[in-house]
Amino acid sequence: MHLSVNAYLGDCVFVSRSSLKKVLKEAGAKRVNDEALNAMHSHVNKLVFRIASRSVKLAKHAKRKTVEIDDIRLALQE
Repeated sequence: MHLSVNAYLGDCVFVSRSSLKKVLKEAGAKRVNDEALNAMHSHVNKLVFRIASRSVKLAKHAKRKTVEIDDIRLALQE
């Protein structure tokens, strides 16, 4: 049975809204709409989870318990 990213995440937060707001401000935003911030927050957290999940699968496939830089790089390419 394959669950969606949403089913795995539940209420997990890996990157906070305030961190993303700081990134947007650093990128030049004067103000950030709450709806836009919420959309970015959801997307970024799903993306971080997918990368982490793929990296772990790659490490397991290589019969390792430790996620290494090459696992992250490969996960980013998928």
